[in-house]
Amino acid sequence: MTVFGGMGEARRSATLTGMQWEDDGIVLTVRRHGETSALVTLLSRSHGRHAGLVRGGTSRRLRGILQPGNKIHAVWRARLPEHLGTLACEPIDSVAAALFGHPRRLRALSAACAVTEAALPEREPHPEIHDALANLLKAMGDDEGWPAIYVKWEVDLLRYLGFGLDLAVCAATGERGHLTYVSPRSGRAVSAVAGEPYRAKLLPLPSFLLTGEREVGSDVVAEGLRLTGYFLERHVFAHRGYRLPAARRRLADLFAKDME
Repeated sequence: MTVFGGMGEARRSATLTGMQWEDDGIVLTVRRHGETSALVTLLSRSHGRHAGLVRGGTSRRLRGILQPGNKIHAVWRARLPEHLGTLACEPIDSVAAALFGHPRRLRALSAACAVTEAALPEREPHPEIHDALANLLKAMGDDEGWPAIYVKWEVDLLRYLGFGLDLAVCAATGERGHLTYVSPRSGRAVSAVAGEPYRAKLLPLPSFLLTGEREVGSDVVAEGLRLTGYFLERHVFAHRGYRLPAARRRLADLFAKDME
């Protein structure tokens, strides 16, 4: 299952008028600003990762709306396009509230929002990534196979950002079967036989990334998170001087502990 692709549901059309736009978005981060306001970063479908000031964002009414993962309808206004601007927000879907009582899913939600916020340049449209994140958040709510779907989401995110893994054939032999490793240098699959002499230097390739299986154990999910985390940190974050976001590291630690 790939989470990239069409959402298959109606969307409000985005509009741009002067220093104002209107669009649907997913809340990524919320930070307190001053006494009563909040600095909110969201991923809108037509305007990309975009920040704005929400006046009264710490009020009781808005606190429930401004939670990472929630879907909102936003109106952004500013005097000049380079300004921070303000956001007016109305709720569409309270994804975070639906996951209360599911700490693993909430941790995965935090990880997905943190990775998205850190990986994308500001104010550049990425509709495929927006739709993929929306699909992932839906899966967290109603699909028991959500951990495998999360790992596949990171694989697809790498691909969309231009760092796709080549898992189709063995890099050494061209063989299509028995692929069990990934080269940390090239991001290409390696077969069991070809990789055996170098296994200590290779990354494990979880079979569910090849078969599409969703019901997998925590140990296999941990391997998948190790794989995608390595390439996210190397290709997406390292050249900016970043590590993987803390929320993403906590998610990996959660599944790794199940292996102990």
